[in-house]
Amino acid sequence: MSVRRAAGRFAGYDALVLTAAIWFLAKFLRYAFPPLFDAFGASFGVSDAVLGAAFSGLMLVYAAMQFPSGVLADRLGTVTVITAGAVVAAAASLVLAIDSPFLVVVGAMLVIGAGTGAHKTVAVRLLARAYPARTGRALGVLDTFGAFSGVVAPAAVVAVASLHIGSIAGWQLLFFGAGVVGLALAVTFRIRVPLRLPDEASGIDASANGRGGGIARYAALFRDWRFSAFSLLTVLFSFTYNGLVAFAPRYLTVEAGLTTATASLLYSGLFLASLVQLVTGNLSDRVGRLPIIVATLGLASVALVAFVALTETGEPILLGGLLVAVGIGSHGFRPVRGAYLMSAIPDDVAGGGLGVVRTLLMGAGAIAPAVVGALSETAGFEAAFWLLASSVLCATGLGCLLWVFEKRS
Repeated sequence: MSVRRAAGRFAGYDALVLTAAIWFLAKFLRYAFPPLFDAFGASFGVSDAVLGAAFSGLMLVYAAMQFPSGVLADRLGTVTVITAGAVVAAAASLVLAIDSPFLVVVGAMLVIGAGTGAHKTVAVRLLARAYPARTGRALGVLDTFGAFSGVVAPAAVVAVASLHIGSIAGWQLLFFGAGVVGLALAVTFRIRVPLRLPDEASGIDASANGRGGGIARYAALFRDWRFSAFSLLTVLFSFTYNGLVAFAPRYLTVEAGLTTATASLLYSGLFLASLVQLVTGNLSDRVGRLPIIVATLGLASVALVAFVALTETGEPILLGGLLVAVGIGSHGFRPVRGAYLMSAIPDDVAGGGLGVVRTLLMGAGAIAPAVVGALSETAGFEAAFWLLASSVLCATGLGCLLWVFEKRS
């Protein structure tokens, strides 16, 4: 009986589990690159600026896919778009398992950006339809799965660092395994999830029928200064977070003098607090979204300022604790950000509106690694990380401004 009950529960949440698993793999592929920058620099003879530009390329392609993926989902169905994205990302991961020049590696990174970029915006809509009464909890689970990939990816890179099969390096084996898992998930997702969404059986999202796709409808959202201010807030946060995620391991080895293994371990700490998303999402329903937004961004700001200011101490425990604090604030902000946006965007433009904002915030996040990489070579890593700290401080200020006006209205 217990086995049947467990099977029944999984049957009810298979769409959530599979969607979250694909998101985990998508983020895993992204987070596996920063810990490999040292190895890539040594193997291919490229600079930090080149590595940062390559990672920015991945993120820019990812960002560019947000709005088109929503439009494609309107026409082809959410299941079709997510499945296709998973297949594309898995195929690119398999390419990385082959000995290739650096240009091919960069090309595969860009394709991974395209494949993974088709997921998040569409997944939010899919889960909202599959679990209309538990959407917040479902999105919290989705984001938590994605965040934990940041814990697993650096550890996996360290674990395979010493592995070799002939001329195949450990990191190539890592991407081979990720590619195989990605294809398996794509097939399972395509078979199982349409059972939870009857309207998608034909591959067409019936809820999209009769809706126009005029860009002007989405641009009109920015006439509300509060919506524009919050969009800028998310852009500033994304710039800080993605710049930090891209170069935190490298920053710790260069500025704090830590070993690559120690830096990767501390880097994992940035993601260990991702379970806080389940708490902040529920808490925002009780006390309001803006108070939680200000609290989480405030924590991330203070912790990042302290992290940069105290880097020279080279104390692993101290720096690791501060990274965990940054992670608590950053991850705690994410589900509340989504809830705020979905409440601020009218239902008839929710999909495209979310896609537009995600394009902006991911675009800002995409250029962050290139900016940090270039600035690190001209002014040093410390200056680059002070820029990241300033950005999240400005985001916190905007959150306070919005909260004040909300209390007055």
